Amino acid sequence: MNKIASPSIRAFFDEPTNTVSYLVMDAETREAAIIDPVLDFDIRSGKISTSGADAILAAAKEDGARVLWILETHAHADHLSSAQYLKAKTGARVGIGAKIGDVQKIFDPVFSAARRPADGREFDKLFGDGERLAIGKLTVDVLSTPGHTPACISYRIGDAVFVGDTLFMPDYGTARADFPGGDAHALYRSIRRILALPPETRLFMCHDYKAPGRSAFAWETTVAEERARNVQIHDGIGEEEFVQARQARDRTLAAPLLLLPSIQVNIRAGHLPAPDANGRRYLRTPLTLGEEANAAL
Repeated sequence: MNKIASPSIRAFFDEPTNTVSYLVMDAETREAAIIDPVLDFDIRSGKISTSGADAILAAAKEDGARVLWILETHAHADHLSSAQYLKAKTGARVGIGAKIGDVQKIFDPVFSAARRPADGREFDKLFGDGERLAIGKLTVDVLSTPGHTPACISYRIGDAVFVGDTLFMPDYGTARADFPGGDAHALYRSIRRILALPPETRLFMCHDYKAPGRSAFAWETTVAEERARNVQIHDGIGEEEFVQARQARDRTLAAPLLLLPSIQVNIRAGHLPAPDANGRRYLRTPLTLGEEANAAL
C-alpha cells in the first residue's frame, strides 16, 4: 500500500480575527500554496496593512518555497483576504469554489453592484467538486462542503484536509449556517462527508475561538477526534438533531464585526474597490432604517 503524502504545513494565526492561514508545501519540490490569507484591517481607522501576509511571504522565502496557488475555502465574512497582494508578490493564481457566483448574486445587490457580472471571473480558477490540482508531487483534491455558504470547499492535500469554516475544534463545534445562502442540512451532510475520511486524517481549521476551559488557541485535530468529541456533531447525532440545535444557536449570534467590509472584498478575490475621484478607496455600509427614521432623516 502506498503511503499517503504528508505535506509541510506552517500555520499563521491572526488573533484579531481568530483566523488561521496556512503555507502548505511539498518538501521535495518546494512548490507551495497559501490557504485563506488575511489582510490586516482596522475598522476604527480604515487602515489596511500587510503584516500578516508579509509574515507568510517571509516564511516561504525562509523555506525556499515557490508559491503557485492562493486557495480560498470560501468568501470569508470575518476578515479581508490578502489574495491580490500575495498574487502581486508571487505570481500565484487565486482559486475558490465554483459556486462563488451564487454568493456574488446574493450580496452584489446589497452593495448596489447588481450590474457587475456574477460569474466569479475575478478569480483565476473556480474549482468544482472532485477537481484535482498538483503542488509539486502533492495532489490537492477539492471537496464541495456547502452549508456555511453555498460555495464552501475543503482542500484535501495528502493526509491533511483544510476545512475552512465548516468545522471547528471538537470542543467548539461547527460553523454557523444562517448567512444568506447558508443551509444547516447541507452543513451536516458536508461535515459527515469530511468525517467519512480515514480516522487518522488531519483536519486544519480556519478559525479558533478558544473554547471555555481551554488555555491556548488550537487549529489541528483529526477525523477520529471530531467523530468522538465534537460537541455539536459527534457520532450519534443525527441530521435533524443537529439542524435544530444549529438553528437555535444561530439565532443567538451577532453578525461578525467585519462582515460588510469583508464580503465586498472577498467575493471579488481580494480586490479592493477602485479609487474614487479623489484617489481614495471606499467600502460601503448599507444602512437599515425603521420607517420613522427613514422618513425623517
